[in-house]
Amino acid sequence: METRTSKTNQASDPGYADLFTPKLVTVLREGYGFAQLRADAIAGLTVAIVALPLSMAIAIASGVSPAQGLYTAIVGGILVSLLGGSRFQIGGPAGAFIVLVAGTVQTHGLDGLIIATILSGLMLLAIGALKLGTYIKFIPYPVTVGFTAGIAVIIFASQIKDLLGLTLSGKEPGPLLEKLPVIWAALPGIDPVTVALSGATILVIIGSKRLRPHWPGMLIAVAGAALATALFNLPVSTIGSVFGGIPGDFPMPILPEFTLAKVQAVLPNAIAFALLGAIESLLSAVVADGMTGRHHRSNCELVAQGVANMASGLFGGICVTGTIARTATNIRAGAHGPVSGVLHALFLLLFILVAAPLASFIPLASLAGVLAIVAWNMIEKHAIATLLRASRGDAAVLLVTFLLTIFRDLLEAIVVGFALGSVLFIQRMSKTTAIATHSPFVSEDRADGTTGGGASDISSTTDPDIMIYRITGVFFFGAAASIGSVLDRIGDTHRALIIDFAAVPFLDSTAANTIAGLARKTRGCGIEVILTGTSHDLRRELFAHGIKPPLVHYETDIEKAVGRLRAHGLRNVTAS
Repeated sequence: METRTSKTNQASDPGYADLFTPKLVTVLREGYGFAQLRADAIAGLTVAIVALPLSMAIAIASGVSPAQGLYTAIVGGILVSLLGGSRFQIGGPAGAFIVLVAGTVQTHGLDGLIIATILSGLMLLAIGALKLGTYIKFIPYPVTVGFTAGIAVIIFASQIKDLLGLTLSGKEPGPLLEKLPVIWAALPGIDPVTVALSGATILVIIGSKRLRPHWPGMLIAVAGAALATALFNLPVSTIGSVFGGIPGDFPMPILPEFTLAKVQAVLPNAIAFALLGAIESLLSAVVADGMTGRHHRSNCELVAQGVANMASGLFGGICVTGTIARTATNIRAGAHGPVSGVLHALFLLLFILVAAPLASFIPLASLAGVLAIVAWNMIEKHAIATLLRASRGDAAVLLVTFLLTIFRDLLEAIVVGFALGSVLFIQRMSKTTAIATHSPFVSEDRADGTTGGGASDISSTTDPDIMIYRITGVFFFGAAASIGSVLDRIGDTHRALIIDFAAVPFLDSTAANTIAGLARKTRGCGIEVILTGTSHDLRRELFAHGIKPPLVHYETDIEKAVGRLRAHGLRNVTAS
């Protein structure tokens, strides 16, 4: 019976090709007509309006040209939607990458950034192809909230100079502790015109969101600032004055020069890109699932992210990932499927080909205002308040991740936060695992006034022959020590031991080794050990550690185990 069920389940499991079939194929198989195309076109245009100023602002904050942000949005938007495992995911540059990209450019230059982006794409492709995407979801929630808030603080700090129009004596430092004193020293040189433009941009975005939530507040604010700059010839830094404008054509792919030394130098950056990209894209896909009731395919999505990052690097772009804000905008705009993501990228391409010269008038102060709003929205205020109230452990993981992100390194923050979260989980799980004596189905008659012994005080029992223990919960390395100490107190006066695993869903190698050590010890003392209630998976783990007859015996339940022992002449059973 068990074998047939297993075969049936295997037959119903999706195959490798099914798991990596893009959602675009699924949507087209459902039937795609003019009504669906119209819905996707409207949604794509809406997302493009949001992505246009955001992509340029993220690129500038990352230390590259605004054109590279647009290239990233175009290449990433097309490939993520064509190949991805999420129906509504919008790919492109994300604010979460600003810190990492800027640091990579400062340390390794633009060539190093492109090589790191391509390498991260290869890593994401491998993670997805090996079906490791599911494990990315095991990142603890306090860790994601903590590093996202830390990134938001760093993004805002990086925009203070452009928000206030400050002129620094030298190059702006990257680390926050070094940046703040330089910014403070330059504060007397605040430019009122720049402050007015950045302040107006922020007010327009906030006001439109409250009064006209369906209007593209970011685009209206940036376009208005650009119009004011052009009409009144305002003396502020613009995309044209700093970057020379945006080219009116799309670049051809170029493979950068790969050397072993360069690859080794940027490998840590590539790993950080891949890890953050996987987390961000799958988090965005989960948010989309929650908004629509659909289900994404994690590994297929990571494969698409990998291909998109490699292509983005070839076209001179930066890191691509799934973007939560643009994906949510896509859903709210009524998108039907991935075609909207492709169309959003084509609308951005059309802007480059037709209206690129107009971008020269966009003031950097206005784009800094856009990023200030982005940074504020990245901080999950409600989630932080909830985690700080929930428990000291969650609060500690959140704060450590947050502080390490700001003052140390994002990758270090994620690794340390994940380690602390894992330790916290192990500590909590160990408390849920318990061991206790089990009342036998047929207990011995007792005279009035007779008291029984408990499992915690074996010496108090009166010449028991059979001791019965029931383990409840996950039996793993976090609980093995406490359970092992109880089982080790089995004395020479006991002739048999029954350990019931009926309430144990999982057992790891440490726990199996604990049982193996106990079985060998008791066998040397002439004590028979019977294990009951073991599932097929538990028995396989126990057998792998040599816990099988004649070292121990197996029965389906405690009653049959007691019957077996009594058939061999054992009479007394310890009661709880």
